[in-house]
Amino acid sequence: MLKTRIITALILAAGFIPALFKLPNFYWALCMLLVTLLSLREWASMVGFNKTQIYSYLAISVLLGLFVLARLLYNNSHHFFFQSLLVFSVATFFWTLIVPIWLAKQFRLSNSIAKALLGWLLMLPLWLALICAKIVDPMLVLVLLATIWIADSAAYFAGKNFGKHKLAPTISPGKTWEGVAGALIAVTLFGLILRFGFDVKNAAIFPALWISTGFGVIGDLFESMMKRQANIKDSGDLLPGHGGILDRIDGIIPSLPIAILMIYVYNYFVAAT
Repeated sequence: MLKTRIITALILAAGFIPALFKLPNFYWALCMLLVTLLSLREWASMVGFNKTQIYSYLAISVLLGLFVLARLLYNNSHHFFFQSLLVFSVATFFWTLIVPIWLAKQFRLSNSIAKALLGWLLMLPLWLALICAKIVDPMLVLVLLATIWIADSAAYFAGKNFGKHKLAPTISPGKTWEGVAGALIAVTLFGLILRFGFDVKNAAIFPALWISTGFGVIGDLFESMMKRQANIKDSGDLLPGHGGILDRIDGIIPSLPIAILMIYVYNYFVAAT
């Protein structure tokens, strides 16, 4: 299993990193739309849509995606970025205020329209964040994604070796507060490497890494809750050794849009002063 996970991760990295740095923004957005649609396919199956509902959902999602791509193609990148900030603000409100209550109460959605809207609320901000972060600097995408991957690995290691206090036993029994602490320590070390090894001078780097890690944990818990409610182990089987796409991106679904918004707001106020 570990060998399969490593091989899959290397193949994904071999395709993802060159695309991130070499593709024009429009073609990058198109590739990320494909990933988004595959994720929405998993989501639709997870929440219990039948085949007709799944195909209808994906068809509407394609139309929405083409509309966004047209906006990217015919508007300048700065205008597209500022329009996306509204979506990031909605996502931040959702993950900051709604999801903690949702996790505490473990609500179940029964309405198909609500399930469809929730899927878009999860994936649209992430797709836009992947586009906008590349517009700003492809390295920003890589740093933020690396933060979540480092946090996940450190949380697994710390939880497995030192975990005693359960984080959310009714949602994900394997996650512990020690794992969260390990993740925060690891991303802090990552921040120090960026600060002193790569001369990243932005003072927002450490809060951005810590907040991204925190919301990554929340995203992971939210997907775990949805899978538990659906009585499934993985969101899909597209990635050998990893499960589905949602299983790999659950941490970045909230963290990337929120990080982009936070960095923009910080830089805006720094520039204003």
